[in-house]
Amino acid sequence: VQLQAFGGGLVQPGGSLRLSCAASGSIFSGNVMGWYRQTPGNQRELVAYVISNGATNYAPSAQGRFTISRDNAKNTMLLQMNNLTPEDTADYYCYFQQRGKVYWGQGTQVTVSS
Repeated sequence: VQLQAFGGGLVQPGGSLRLSCAASGSIFSGNVMGWYRQTPGNQRELVAYVISNGATNYAPSAQGRFTISRDNAKNTMLLQMNNLTPEDTADYYCYFQQRGKVYWGQGTQVTVSS
């Protein structure tokens, strides 16, 4: 499975950004797509994920501000991030999990600054 992430960039506090991720390759049902983020010197932390049945889960820091969704027909995933704060600044990585394996996309940088 190959992943390609899009989006990211510089936004002012309170602004919005949308990240997208496209998966290709041998994809089976029952998979999970999601996002982690990482700042220098820290471990990657889960932001949100969405299962192929549509069930979602959010980190407390993302709950109420971020919305994750997916299109199973296109194997794409979106992360709509609203009301961003400087604490959201990080490299964001999409991931895809199926049959016990995890695949990672390239990181995309999100910077929240005035």
